[in-house]
Amino acid sequence: MSCTTILVGKDASYDGSTMIARNMDSGSGEYTLKKMISVSGKNPPKKYRSVLSHVEIPLPDKALDYICFPNALNDNGIWAGAGTNSANVSVSATETITSNELVLAADPLVVLHKEGRAEIPGGIGEEDMVSLLLPYIHSAREGVLRLGELLEKYGTYEMNGIAFSDTREIWWLETIGGHHFIAKRVPDDSYVMMANQQGIDSFDLKDAFGKQESHICSKDLREFIAEHHLNLSYEEEFNPRDAFGSHSDADHVYNTPRTWYMLKTLNPHCFRYEGENADFTPDSDDIPWSMVPEKKISPMDVKYVLSSHFQGTKYDCYGKYGDTGHVGQFRPIGIERTCFLSLHQNKEEKIKDLECITWLAFGSNVFNALIPLFSSVGKIPAYFSTTKKEVSTDSFYWNNRLIGALANASYAISRFHVERYQNSVQAKCYQLILECKKEIAKKKRSQEEIRAMLEECNEKIARCAKQETADLLDKVLFEASSVMKNSYSRSDA
Repeated sequence: MSCTTILVGKDASYDGSTMIARNMDSGSGEYTLKKMISVSGKNPPKKYRSVLSHVEIPLPDKALDYICFPNALNDNGIWAGAGTNSANVSVSATETITSNELVLAADPLVVLHKEGRAEIPGGIGEEDMVSLLLPYIHSAREGVLRLGELLEKYGTYEMNGIAFSDTREIWWLETIGGHHFIAKRVPDDSYVMMANQQGIDSFDLKDAFGKQESHICSKDLREFIAEHHLNLSYEEEFNPRDAFGSHSDADHVYNTPRTWYMLKTLNPHCFRYEGENADFTPDSDDIPWSMVPEKKISPMDVKYVLSSHFQGTKYDCYGKYGDTGHVGQFRPIGIERTCFLSLHQNKEEKIKDLECITWLAFGSNVFNALIPLFSSVGKIPAYFSTTKKEVSTDSFYWNNRLIGALANASYAISRFHVERYQNSVQAKCYQLILECKKEIAKKKRSQEEIRAMLEECNEKIARCAKQETADLLDKVLFEASSVMKNSYSRSDA
């Protein structure tokens, strides 16, 4: 699936937390129904079977509790999307990325083959990864190692990037062909931008085959690169984006403009972004994988970036003034078929159950809000966890889909309603988080008491979000109705 990812190291964030966030976008012409659920680690399954590739994988005997974002309909598998487990480790999977012919010829993707009645299973993919990783890992680094072993043994049928985080660090892993991978630790003082391309632009092979302080890779990666002549660099430094990535004209319409906008937003004064002497333009292939931001980054900054439709530039798909010849030229970040955005914020706390906050949004990010919830819970409010095929205003998912379609049709007059809603509901819900933390810290409590307080806080947040969202739906419905083509100003009275 097409997606956009941003990762924020703990020294680059506003409060010292690690943050990993991703838009999960449906395929073209699709709108995948999503929900948020809690999964118990008690009595875990013994075996996992992929719906799409038919691969069967034995599972560890012990599993952790976790929350995740699966498909509401199970016809194509779980597609858990992202989540956080009871060890306070988060995973976001996956960012679909691209590769080139040399890599795919040297290490073909492992696809499902059917030969008459017999079949050869394929490898693992986005459908499977969160379910295979999140219940069984106790750190971000451990997640990298587990996925590396799975890729080596079973392979993959698609190219993907996967984020792992805990309270101390973030790791980013990119698959290379069918069985290989590289993974790099995100610098604590930096953020990372990913938009459906091979992203890592430097890699220390000495570290990867030595101490592995910031780099991990397949055991035979050096031999793989040498045998197939994949290192395209003249210099000693190895650039995996050049070696493993794609180099197509389509990237300059679909992928690079998104990283350009993220860099332009978070580092507005470091470079020139337009004109003849620009350092980076929307079609630049050398936009950095990671950067130190000009100011520390908050969840609201992440939401703004992942909601982008190139506002403030001539490429804004809602642009009406000035040079409109470039309107809609590039694929927006906040596209209409985003099914969910999750941001997993992990920070060391004296009370372990308070270390992780999961922020969620459903539908098109231009018109929705990012809602914070405590992650260490055994149940999720029905407003966020129930999504049926039938449209219903009792579902946060469907409310956001309705609001997006109505506000898009009446953008000029509905925009200020949406902005007021976003500011209001995000502030009110985060206030409930802060108040709950303060209340828990007042005295020593059992884990059961803390868990109950977190779940009650999440229910309060759900009630607040439901009320605010219903109010916005009412407003944008009125505005969209008032600009219908068959409207007429004369009344019958």
